[in-house]
Amino acid sequence: MTGSVSIPPQLKAQVEEHLEPLILSDEKLRDISQRFLKEMDKGLGKSTHHRASVKMLPTFVRATPDGTEKGDFLALDLGGTNFRVLRVQVMEHAVKKMDSQICPIPQEIMVGRGTQLFDHIAACMSEFLDSQNLKGETLPLGFTFSFPCEQKEIDKSILIRWTKGFNCSGVEGKDVVKLLKEAIHRRRDFNIGSVAMVNDTVGTMMSCGYPNSHCEIAIIIGTGTNACYMEDMKNVQRVQGEDGQMCINTEWGGFGDDGSLDDFLTEFDREIDRTSINRGVHTFEKMISGMYLGDIVRLVLKKLTEDKLLFKGKVSDALCTAGKFETKFISDIEKPDTKIGIENTRKILTDLKLDFDTVDLHVVHLVCQTISKRSAHLCAAALATIANRIRENRGLERLKSTVGVDGTVYRKHPTFSEELQKKVKTLAPECELTFLISEDGSGKGAALVTAVAERLARQSRLLDSDSENDEEN
Repeated sequence: MTGSVSIPPQLKAQVEEHLEPLILSDEKLRDISQRFLKEMDKGLGKSTHHRASVKMLPTFVRATPDGTEKGDFLALDLGGTNFRVLRVQVMEHAVKKMDSQICPIPQEIMVGRGTQLFDHIAACMSEFLDSQNLKGETLPLGFTFSFPCEQKEIDKSILIRWTKGFNCSGVEGKDVVKLLKEAIHRRRDFNIGSVAMVNDTVGTMMSCGYPNSHCEIAIIIGTGTNACYMEDMKNVQRVQGEDGQMCINTEWGGFGDDGSLDDFLTEFDREIDRTSINRGVHTFEKMISGMYLGDIVRLVLKKLTEDKLLFKGKVSDALCTAGKFETKFISDIEKPDTKIGIENTRKILTDLKLDFDTVDLHVVHLVCQTISKRSAHLCAAALATIANRIRENRGLERLKSTVGVDGTVYRKHPTFSEELQKKVKTLAPECELTFLISEDGSGKGAALVTAVAERLARQSRLLDSDSENDEEN
């Protein structure tokens, strides 16, 4: 289904008039890119960080894998109502998930005392180590903790606030690594080695970086959206030191929270924000991510129906109810096989109790296509900014790099990845980017962050001992 086929010219012109604010020309995307760059600089600045909408958080991850990392590692992935414990074996140029265990978190623990939560995690870790006959070993741990945190060091991370239904007392404002270690110490039946705190986007970059050491950018486009990349230390003003690089967690979902995207927001975006549980924040994310795309389509369809351009002008309850038009419907409707796409659209509109004809099917397809394309193009504008920045940091005429990617929107939408990649080429012609889908960023990726931290610590100890020997000589 090509969207505009089978729509009478007059109707097509009227529908396109409604969709026009949602279509972003290359000129507009370059403008957005410039604004994003300005916010990145603000986020990295010591005196400007506090007022930046793109927070540019230092992760204290100072290198990507080089293929020499090896050893056994534990990974802990906490970000929802279940958490995972994994054993990961890192060998030269290969990463193998040996085994894992999923542990549910009961509702009463999610809203209970913080000590209860960490005692529960420690108990599940103990059970897993028993099953692996690893109780006597002290393994390093990669800890993916997918809640808003301020990272102070690779092994020190302060919880800013709970999200996703968690509300454990005594944790906000505290170092979660310390709380985990205290819970393990209370048990006295196992120990862990060094701990590396891992953001899920950083885990994505690392998991794609092992077979390919050129991976220095990662993006997630799923329920939410974010990106990270390797920045030159001389530009990271909030962390001491000028040499080398550090991975920066951009938190790009907040781009526009300061009003810098106001002239690009449509009436539909404003309505999404007005009815959201977090008004005024995550502006960029609300234009892009899977949590909101379905509702943007729903609001456009509602407007077209009210203006008598769709569904014989009859608005159903579903069109007036948030969440009824699911984001996955967009992928179903935009199937490359026209026949399947039309059948899917018929079924979806029937389930939503809408009175439709054949022309309506094509109009709905055109709306879905416009919204998903805008999402891909906005992502491309921000990603092109990051790639160009890396290229300029290094004084290169051409940059060759890999982008690690994860998230259901990127993985499951039939044309999203193609639209994104095509537009990045247009906006960053001097950057040759290869896109690699992440395999278990929060598990394998977390173990790799720890492996790299261990390698750097070993190298640092070697350098220290060398310099001591020099002094003795």
